[in-house]
Amino acid sequence: MAVDYAVIVLYLAGMLAMGWWGMRRAKSKSDFLVAGRRLGPAMYSGTMAAIVLGGASTIGGVGLGYQHGLSGAWMVFTIGLGLLALSLLFSARIARLKVYTVSEMLDLRYGGVAGIISGVVMWAYTLMLAVTSTIAYATIFDVLFGLDRTVSIVLGGVIVVGYSTLGGMWSITLTDMVQFVVKTIGVLLILLPVAVVKAGGFAAMKAQLPGDYFAPLGIGGGTVFTYVLIYSFGMLIGQDIWQRVFTARGDRVARLGGTAAGTYCLLYALAGAVIGTAAKVLHPHLGSPDDAFATIVRDALPVGVRGLVLAAALSAVMSTSSGALIACATVANNDIWARLRRGVGRGRAPVDGTGSGAGQAAEGTHDEVRGNRVFILLMGVAVIGLACALNDVVEALTLAYNVLVGGLLVPILGGLLWKRGTAAGALAAVAAGGLTVIGSMAALGVLANEPICYGLSASLLAYVVVSLAGEPTDAAVLAAWRARLAGTPEAAGAPERQAVAAGAGAPGRAEAAAVPSAPGATTTPPSERA
Repeated sequence: MAVDYAVIVLYLAGMLAMGWWGMRRAKSKSDFLVAGRRLGPAMYSGTMAAIVLGGASTIGGVGLGYQHGLSGAWMVFTIGLGLLALSLLFSARIARLKVYTVSEMLDLRYGGVAGIISGVVMWAYTLMLAVTSTIAYATIFDVLFGLDRTVSIVLGGVIVVGYSTLGGMWSITLTDMVQFVVKTIGVLLILLPVAVVKAGGFAAMKAQLPGDYFAPLGIGGGTVFTYVLIYSFGMLIGQDIWQRVFTARGDRVARLGGTAAGTYCLLYALAGAVIGTAAKVLHPHLGSPDDAFATIVRDALPVGVRGLVLAAALSAVMSTSSGALIACATVANNDIWARLRRGVGRGRAPVDGTGSGAGQAAEGTHDEVRGNRVFILLMGVAVIGLACALNDVVEALTLAYNVLVGGLLVPILGGLLWKRGTAAGALAAVAAGGLTVIGSMAALGVLANEPICYGLSASLLAYVVVSLAGEPTDAAVLAAWRARLAGTPEAAGAPERQAVAAGAGAPGRAEAAAVPSAPGATTTPPSERA
């Protein structure tokens, strides 16, 4: 195993070196949080694919293939479908908003009253996503080095927190691009064909396994439907995904690059299921389906190559973990701490045409790169601590996804698609959906399929009824929103900055009232996200 160990150690050292190099490029808040909004199509698509395909998609996807056959691809497949929908339908609009967080988008759309509630919900989701990704280090380092669970989590977590803290999104982007290449070579080009050949080919696999292993819905139609609700819709609204959209150089990059990443996810889903099916033929009596990946890598691959493929699994975990970590820190700093520092009642600082988001009014009085770097470090320490303390990662992640989708999907998509939606309706939707999901999970179990359905229904009903029952959103707020969506931040930003400089009004409706409608701005439904 000495050669395999050397490959892994070199890989980890390379990640830290990338972090150090990225630090030299992170000169501003925009550089640190969204890579300066300068990524081209190749780097954008590679890093987007890296963040959505984590340990659950790699180790878990192979495990589902081991347990259910080809239909085990559905979990990762729905992630790809969600990314495609995001890219084709919404990404260009999202990129044009020039914000940093989902809550900033809600403030813009509803007049600065989305409040701390949406930030807390998104923070809880990104925190649990980072925790569950970090726990996966225990499995990988146990296979590699036989390390204790806690030591494994701390080792993997420290490396990710290290390079993320150094260079922010630039470091994460550079490491994710390397991880995407390693993952593609290790899983798609090496492990997939080797596993099929070792299992005797598809004909032998069909002969040795039950017919359900090759049925499209062998995993169960209800399970597939739940995957769509949780993972496809989760891709549409997660801060970790949106923050990658914000890195795109323009609308075209966001649409085309995201479409390429989504298509890659579909191929990756099928590859994981096939590898898992082959592992079932080769090792039919494993204690846990999640052991299938490490077992087939250990037994089917030669020395050196085995280290590369295990590095691919490690890269999958690290890419998701780092993306979730910077998303968690961004929300904590920009949506929660900045608002608390100003006073909850005062709302968010105005968002100017440069997309500076919350806290921009304070720029120049403190080092925003340093502030965000501190928050990544603090959130990283919290993530490592929680990862060491928690055991049931599936329930923790399911809870986070259910609350996220049940509480925020309707007000986010409603804000993009329905101009009659109001701030009161959005807040009612968050409360009704979130409370219904939590109550249903308490009654039926965290892993039950029904809570997300009940939560979305309650959220939609509350959003529509409360929005129609109240006054429409202020025309000036909608005019400012349309100006941003039309890609004319100068028109939207200049009056805001003038009002702030003159000491005018409180944020929210007051600043928006000073913003004229952009010529030609429309409210037609979006058709972008790649």
